[in-house]
Amino acid sequence: MILDSIQKDLHILQNTEKAKLLSGFFKTGPGQYGEGDVFLGLTMPQTRTIAKKYFKDVSMSEVQELVKSKFHECRMCALVMLVYKYEKSDNERKEIYDFFLRNTKYINNWDLVDVTVPRTVGFYLVDKDRSILYTLAKSSDLWERRIAVLATFAFIRHNDFKDSLAIAEILLQDTHDLIHKAVGWMLREIGKRNQDVEEEFLQNHYKTMPRTMLRYAIEKFDDDTRKHYMKK
Repeated sequence: MILDSIQKDLHILQNTEKAKLLSGFFKTGPGQYGEGDVFLGLTMPQTRTIAKKYFKDVSMSEVQELVKSKFHECRMCALVMLVYKYEKSDNERKEIYDFFLRNTKYINNWDLVDVTVPRTVGFYLVDKDRSILYTLAKSSDLWERRIAVLATFAFIRHNDFKDSLAIAEILLQDTHDLIHKAVGWMLREIGKRNQDVEEEFLQNHYKTMPRTMLRYAIEKFDDDTRKHYMKK
């Protein structure tokens, strides 16, 4: 089975020391956002190489099994294979989009979201109704909220900022640092394309938005403008 071959290839590259470092970096300790996640210790290029090797032939049922794995790199490989499938096959895009929404509980760390969601969920919704993102933005699940934010990156690339700004507004008082960073990042991306649009949003919210979110949002501004916004 292809699934067995994928898992074998991933485990062959297992690196215990690297796995320890990744476990710390992705906050897998008790009470942390990645609690319980288990790493094999692969690099992202290694995982991508395996995903490229198998994505054309792997079935969706096999991807489903792989994304349930306790190993972080197995889940990443499963999702990256879907990114490659999405890019190569128009016929599978709806199925892949549905897969992501059906499996959000396994897309449970920030890199899993950031690497794959804009290029699947985001791309799919570019010319479609986006109300699902507002539902996700109001979810009690951290990763569903991050999915909502990161999916809008696909719209930003088309100079379409409305939903990014609306979701940012919903999440202004979110309590999690990973949402502060994600929203700030998307605001920064808007500003790189149209600083006036970003600054209009900031003028309304910079005094009350989380400082981490603000710092990310103004990172590309000139020194004087950054100093202006950091004053409260």
